[in-house]
Amino acid sequence: MAQHNSINYLEIPVKDVLATKAFFKQVFGWDFQDYGPDYTCFLNVGIDGGFYQSPLSFTLANGCPLIVLYSQDLEATQAAVIDAGGLISRDTFRFPGGRRFHFTDINGNEYAVWSQ
Repeated sequence: MAQHNSINYLEIPVKDVLATKAFFKQVFGWDFQDYGPDYTCFLNVGIDGGFYQSPLSFTLANGCPLIVLYSQDLEATQAAVIDAGGLISRDTFRFPGGRRFHFTDINGNEYAVWSQ
C-alpha cells in the first residue's frame, strides 16, 4: 500500500534499456519487468521505478537529484561498477554517518553508493 504524500516511483532516462538492465543486474543484482522495448521496471530495490528510453542523462552538474544506493561492502560495489563499465565520478569520501562514492552508469547518469 502506497503511503500518502510519499515518493512512490522514479522514472529514469536511459539511452539503452537493454544495456542498462545488464549493468544494474551485474552490479546490484536487480531484476526487471519489461513493458515493451522502451521501458522496464526495476523490482524490489527499495523504491518502485523504471528505466525509459531517452537521449537524456542526469548529473549533479546539471542540477538533478542524486539517487543514492546502499551497499554493505563499498569497495566491492565500486569494483563491480568499474567492471560493468561505469565510471567513478567522485572517489570515496567520508560524511556524517558513513562513506560514499559517486559514479556514472553506461548512460552517463550519476548515482552515489554509501556504506556505514
